Amino acid sequence: MAEVAGGDDARLVAILEDIRNHTNVGAIFRSAAAIGADAVLASPACYDPLYRRAVRVSMGTVFQVPWARIGTDPHDWSRDGIPELHELGYTVAAMALSDDSVPLDDPRLKQCDKLALVFGTEGDGLSPKTIARCDYTVRIPMQHGVDSLNVAASSAVALWELRRR
Repeated sequence: MAEVAGGDDARLVAILEDIRNHTNVGAIFRSAAAIGADAVLASPACYDPLYRRAVRVSMGTVFQVPWARIGTDPHDWSRDGIPELHELGYTVAAMALSDDSVPLDDPRLKQCDKLALVFGTEGDGLSPKTIARCDYTVRIPMQHGVDSLNVAASSAVALWELRRR
């Protein structure tokens, strides 16, 4: 993981926690490539980005965006994965709906030198353990009574908002 996210130029990474839909995995890689994320990290239980459907949906960007697995325990990757990110200088932000979340345009997020955004699987979202270990919990402000976006859409919005400028 450090080979992919630990370089001097790496500043923005997406972490996929247990995403179990090849279409979403591929779409997130495509957005990460298009927007300029430096790497994608996948938890041990996340579907394989090299699976044919993920490669096709990504338009081949899984071969362009550096990626690696993060964590060792498929049931609790964040126990050792998040401390490793902290050692590399990352601020870690959980993309989740919670009462104490900050909006995506919070100025503190843009001031982070290195930022890792954690995205969870559809339905269950991120595990409570992961959220508790993150430095921030972040939400995308919604309108018209919509409470959330698909994980592929939310990753594109979040990566765009927090990209390097």
